[in-house]
Amino acid sequence: MQGESPPSRGYLRNNIVGVATVQAVERKIFRVEGFKVVIRHLDGRNVRGDREHLPAYPFGRAMKNRSNVKDWKRRRFQPTYPGFEVDVIAEHGGRVHGGTLLGTVRDGYLEA
Repeated sequence: MQGESPPSRGYLRNNIVGVATVQAVERKIFRVEGFKVVIRHLDGRNVRGDREHLPAYPFGRAMKNRSNVKDWKRRRFQPTYPGFEVDVIAEHGGRVHGGTLLGTVRDGYLEA
């Protein structure tokens, strides 16, 4: 959401949000945000889906459709999962460009 601040690192470090596997985080992002993601190491390798001890995705509402993928990564993913990268995946399975509006990404899933 515009103007929304992510949970602080201290909040996440204290496990108030809980912990999850990579696969569970990817599923929760899909349920909340309406698009698929792949979480990767900073060097580009995929993170195993059964890797544990990641904070649970703390957001309960989707970011606004007028925000773009780059905004979502910067405002939601990176503060919550430092040390990881993420690819937003289009309905056809390819990676989505950072300038693509979230509404466009979500519409693709609805039309598929």
